[in-house]
Amino acid sequence: MLFLKDHPSLQGFEIGAFSYGSTLDILHLVPDVTLKIGNYCSFAAGVRILLGADHQVDWITTYPFNVFYPTISTTTEHPTSKGDIVVGNDVWVASGAVLLSGITIGDGAIIAANAVVSKDVPPYCIVGGNPAKPIKYRFTEEQRDQLLQIKWWNWPEDEVIQLSPVLQSGDIDQLVTYAKKRST
Repeated sequence: MLFLKDHPSLQGFEIGAFSYGSTLDILHLVPDVTLKIGNYCSFAAGVRILLGADHQVDWITTYPFNVFYPTISTTTEHPTSKGDIVVGNDVWVASGAVLLSGITIGDGAIIAANAVVSKDVPPYCIVGGNPAKPIKYRFTEEQRDQLLQIKWWNWPEDEVIQLSPVLQSGDIDQLVTYAKKRST
């Protein structure tokens, strides 16, 4: 386990504080697309991040002639990408999940083991399957709104550590009370 900002395969990407993981498989074949990971994210072993490896499905062939025969030019890049991958804050990506290009994963979301994420994931939503679909939300809509307003993941590290017993509980009301006192 190591902090992702220290992970050799993630150099050059925007990685938030205290996000961690072990083995990430990143396929980055298309220039000008990037990966952004927020603060306090958890990545399990075997997560695949595909920033750009899409084939041209509207062509007669999906074979990348220009990759193997440099003298052949095409009018469009091959392989392609649907865009950046943005992972919010406090996201858990479970073992074997695949993140496809052009997606945004909202704060507090959970990606189930072996899920294939091809569409955006709302904040605090749990998704699973292939393709990944919403299973349920982690909290009520009001609680989700409160957590998104509080943004505890942007607080100073020492304050987050001090508050970790509350953060590692289900007592959102206690966190909301603390956040209100903090802002006055």
